[in-house]
Amino acid sequence: MNVNQDLSFLSLITNASVVVQLVMLGLLIASLISWWYIFQKMFAINVAKQMTDKFERDFWSGSDLQSLFQKVGSRDAAGMESIFEGGFQEFTKMRRQSGTDIALVMESTRRAMRAAYHRELDLLEAHLPFLATVGS
Repeated sequence: MNVNQDLSFLSLITNASVVVQLVMLGLLIASLISWWYIFQKMFAINVAKQMTDKFERDFWSGSDLQSLFQKVGSRDAAGMESIFEGGFQEFTKMRRQSGTDIALVMESTRRAMRAAYHRELDLLEAHLPFLATVGS
């Protein structure tokens, strides 16, 4: 056994078989993609938090919900704005129908808001299965 073998990182890679080099290349690519998704997710969550805080301030300020809806509708709604927009649209649609029971209106509004909530959650959870697979 040669005690003076070069155990540097570069020599280990260059002296490895082609299969091992391909596996290491695959792991390197998966790692780089993972870091891309991690930073992308970090920025997306920070933006969502800022938008949520701003929407909550506007919502709880006591302003008219119709004016808030118009304000939200004038821009690309995301996060809580999207949930509010979906619920308010459904509410106004159901209220226009004469003779509709208020319980039905509220249930329909909840259903629309739940659907919007799940769409927003799916956007925030994008790429998590990839990260979990690479992490394991």
